[in-house]
Amino acid sequence: MTSYEQLAYAELRTWQAQMQRPPSYLNRFTRRVQMRLNAWLPERLHEAITVTIKQMVRGVLYGSSYLTRRPTADASLEEREKSVRCRVRSYRNTASAEGAVTGAGGFLLGLADFPLLLGLKIKLLFDVASLYGYDVRDYTERLYLLHVFQLAFSSQHTRNEVYHRVVNWEEYRHQLPKDVQAFDWRTFQQEYRDYIDLAKMAQLMPFIGAAVGAVANYRLIEQLGETAMNCFRMRRFLESDAAVPAERAA
Repeated sequence: MTSYEQLAYAELRTWQAQMQRPPSYLNRFTRRVQMRLNAWLPERLHEAITVTIKQMVRGVLYGSSYLTRRPTADASLEEREKSVRCRVRSYRNTASAEGAVTGAGGFLLGLADFPLLLGLKIKLLFDVASLYGYDVRDYTERLYLLHVFQLAFSSQHTRNEVYHRVVNWEEYRHQLPKDVQAFDWRTFQQEYRDYIDLAKMAQLMPFIGAAVGAVANYRLIEQLGETAMNCFRMRRFLESDAAVPAERAA
């Protein structure tokens, strides 16, 4: 490996350890509280939220597949990641500005932040996949992006489960359903909503909404970018048989 690849591999191993660590006491406590709160919500409300997010994400997924450029070919890992970091920085700044504007606009405008930010996150994942050389027109690649999204915005308990599917993706992809309808949208929306609820609720508060929205969106995009980079690093290393032998069998 080149010196850059060695550095990227070291960062990847640190990230892998974080993805596989068991839930802490605080993680378990928070998860129990969230599960109780969700249990109090009417089933019809859960179904409505699931359908809304499913349709929203599916629309962005299919729209982005036509707007994303062709996969980047014949580039080194260093060249690819330089472009990825530039793209993450661009989306991060856009999301931060959008969060500040919607946060300053009061409750109703603050609600608009959810679909806007979700669209930015999905589009960022499409761009990152393309820069790493993967064709998002492939249905299984779009499902891979949903798993990356889950890794970034889930409890540690769910993160452990999703990580094992991601690290064994080449085997797991052959077991995927033929229809994206079969994806576990209920878990997807519930984990995502639970993960960002606190920040988004604070964003709706008067006077501090703009600042909270800007900072929260900045950090959420940063986290998604880091997760996506490490997921695609892992795939490229595994495909080249250059690294992560222990994690392959995890």
